[in-house]
Amino acid sequence: MVHSSEFVIETNRLSKVYRSGLFRRSRFQALKDVSVQVPSGQIYGLLGPNGAGKTTLIKILLGIVRRTDGDASVLGLAAGTMAARRHVGYLPENHRIPRHLTANTALEYYGSLSGMSGTQIREARPRLLDVVGLKGRENDRVSGYSKGMLQRLGLAQAMLHKPKLIVLDEPTDGVDPVGRREIREVLKQLSSEGHTIFLNSHLLQEIELVCDSVAILNKGQLLKTGSVKDLKSALSDAPFIFQLQGDQTLIRQAFRTRHDTVFREFGTDAMEVEVRISAQKDVDQLIDAIRSEGISIWKLGRREQSLEEVFVNIVSGAAK
Repeated sequence: MVHSSEFVIETNRLSKVYRSGLFRRSRFQALKDVSVQVPSGQIYGLLGPNGAGKTTLIKILLGIVRRTDGDASVLGLAAGTMAARRHVGYLPENHRIPRHLTANTALEYYGSLSGMSGTQIREARPRLLDVVGLKGRENDRVSGYSKGMLQRLGLAQAMLHKPKLIVLDEPTDGVDPVGRREIREVLKQLSSEGHTIFLNSHLLQEIELVCDSVAILNKGQLLKTGSVKDLKSALSDAPFIFQLQGDQTLIRQAFRTRHDTVFREFGTDAMEVEVRISAQKDVDQLIDAIRSEGISIWKLGRREQSLEEVFVNIVSGAAK
């Protein structure tokens, strides 16, 4: 029985230490005191450089690897137990589907592993293959599928038993731009239907386009969690963007004391100016100087940072 909770995944001070070598003396800490909460119905991204601990965290949630310390639960059940895994769909990185199978027979094979009956599988697969864009190719051998088609079939098998949580490890790796867009649309549709998706990817642009919230890991430690929107707007050193109308010489004059200023001309009487300002009082003084020159301010705001910029800033800051 699944316990009621607003969080589908919860970890509390989760740690994992790998030991190897003679008498297992060599010690590597893959995770250290990681605490995350994944709300129900979200597309949640797990970010981090190679070796950050992302795959270890996923394997602990799925019961493939045992934790060293701390707690982890999935849908209110102990992570890795059979009861929890019944409600999880999983698409591993670099998954392999036997080449002699078709989409239909592949779903029969994986559905049977999940304990589904033949009738249940046959009832579910037409809609699933339509959702992932494989309608009309269901009887073709997967040996003739592109990487994008294989990934979409992998999504279908992960969704086959109607799991409450879908865990995806690099679902768009190696897929062309059209295929990535199609997979994003499938994920958004699944989220709208109430599924929770836990997504690990090194493609930050893909995460930014599809995820509601993210967790950033580095060297086994959790550096930051939050919504994509909040993280992108949280950097205090993001430059201000002024869109102005007026004499361009006067506009440049108003910014004469500002360093690292970028001017972009639009016609003869409009400019966009990008400038870094640290204190609010400096913003106020600059606005006064602009208005005193008779310059109109169309728009003023901070330039939105990309998720990649946020990620690099957080990870590099932690390394100092």
